[in-house]
Amino acid sequence: MPGSWSQGARHPVTGFPPVWIPLAFLLTTPIASAANLSSPIQLRDVTRQTGISFVHNDGSSGRRYIVETVASGLALFDFDRDGDDDIYFLNGAPLPGSRTEPPPRNALYRNDGNWNFTDVTQQAGVGDTGYGLGVCTGDYDNDGDADLYINNFGPNVLYRNNGNGTFTDVTREAGVAVGQHVGAGASFLDIDADGDLDLFVANYVGFTFETHQTSHMNGYPAYVGPLHYPPTANVLFRNNGNGTFTDISAAAGIADLRASGMGVIAADYDNDGDTDLVVGNDLRPNSILQNDGTGRFKEVGALLGLAYDFFGNVMGSMGVECADWNNDGWLDVYITTYQRQLSTLYQNGKGLSFTDVTRSTGAGTGTYPHVAWGTGFVDFDNDSQRDLFIACGHLIDNVDAFDDTTGYHARNIVLRNTGRGRFENVSDTSGDGLLPKLSSRGAVFGDLDNDGDIDGVILNARREPTLLRNDSKTDHHWLQIRLQGTKTNRDGIGARVTVVTGDLTQIDDVHSGRSYQSDFGKRLHFGLGSRAKVDEVRVKWIGGGTDVIRDVGIDRLVTVVEGQGVTPAASPAKAP
Repeated sequence: MPGSWSQGARHPVTGFPPVWIPLAFLLTTPIASAANLSSPIQLRDVTRQTGISFVHNDGSSGRRYIVETVASGLALFDFDRDGDDDIYFLNGAPLPGSRTEPPPRNALYRNDGNWNFTDVTQQAGVGDTGYGLGVCTGDYDNDGDADLYINNFGPNVLYRNNGNGTFTDVTREAGVAVGQHVGAGASFLDIDADGDLDLFVANYVGFTFETHQTSHMNGYPAYVGPLHYPPTANVLFRNNGNGTFTDISAAAGIADLRASGMGVIAADYDNDGDTDLVVGNDLRPNSILQNDGTGRFKEVGALLGLAYDFFGNVMGSMGVECADWNNDGWLDVYITTYQRQLSTLYQNGKGLSFTDVTRSTGAGTGTYPHVAWGTGFVDFDNDSQRDLFIACGHLIDNVDAFDDTTGYHARNIVLRNTGRGRFENVSDTSGDGLLPKLSSRGAVFGDLDNDGDIDGVILNARREPTLLRNDSKTDHHWLQIRLQGTKTNRDGIGARVTVVTGDLTQIDDVHSGRSYQSDFGKRLHFGLGSRAKVDEVRVKWIGGGTDVIRDVGIDRLVTVVEGQGVTPAASPAKAP
């Protein structure tokens, strides 16, 4: 019967028997409480008023190629340097047996303010028609504007920003196409502290059309999972400083590490001043690639406790995010997962270990029936506690026919950080932005209207996106910080920012590549709660020194220039 599992049955996607979580642990997971009736977080669906007409297409033809299930991510970045975040959507491409005219393409939407966006794909020259999976942004040539890297099924693409609203495809001359792989997340990072951005490219599985397989569940056709295909190696490119890159995967110690990469984030998890990598692997152990400071990496995921969940199970990992959720000075990791698994919060034990605290904190509440994808640690209500957003939606498009415990379309989830070591599910009372039932994939977050709170954009498989305006009404204060490197990389990627406000110290890193195969957050956001003064901002630059700025002010965006402090003068954000 629908929703049932017979003895010995294996899941059509995972290839494993269903993982049952003991009832005692499920009962200890916090659920929505009466406090949720007055959620301070309010997210409004404003998609229809934005002028965005993009519709995602995964190129499916009914043949059920595995790549259809994992498309696609998106990026928020200020491509034209006008002070607001623009949106870049990835799209699929026709697969054998399908016809789409005109062929799908990626799309760049310029943010014109007041929730108006203009499609500038053609004039910008970034309408790649490859099969887009992952994306990251960063100023790899240190010329002052953000460049764009797309991780495809097939050859990848690097677009150099020309600084005049247009881009040039420099993939061939840069040497970063990678080849015929199924892509995943990607990150720009400075692995060796030499002042320019290197590039990490994750790959999923060794799928080809010639090795295509399908499965059946209760008589219904279904996609097979990653274990039906060989694991793959990821790729690391060193930036040569002259517009070209060199593949140093072997020399860096990662060429022989084979898994099934999905979400990626580059972050200094051990507070040693260099940038490490966390890779979520689908049904294979998650990876932590520890940087020795010179650009050589050692895999320590199992050693530190992040490779598996609390019970020692391998996870169907999707998106990867990190933040200091409990404000103890260490970056914690959140990984979204497959159906019948809880999306998992790993608490950082001072760089020496990670502990799965999902059940004690409620950080997986609501995720068990669903496949979870994009995610963000976002302080939606500016109370100085980072909340969780989880994008949901199944990857099997006919799952409703044989499993009544889940659905292809699902509502997304918001878990509010109470500041008392727990999260509570406020999805039902956080506005109409949480009402749509779609099959979401990538999710990104930023202050799209420059009003001091964080909004969101969700890419939905085979549908239009969802744009979420943050209408939370609080008297809480905030600070946003944008970095500009001079001796170090121009974006400040990898820099550690510390904000001290009286009794509270918050940290964050500047990332390139995060969530589910997506990118956002070059402008750091700190909710301050009722605190009306910022005592100190410290910026520790990758490969550089430390800048300390005092008495910055509140409720404003500031730009910190390496070696010069805040310049130009701190100013409030633009009115919405």
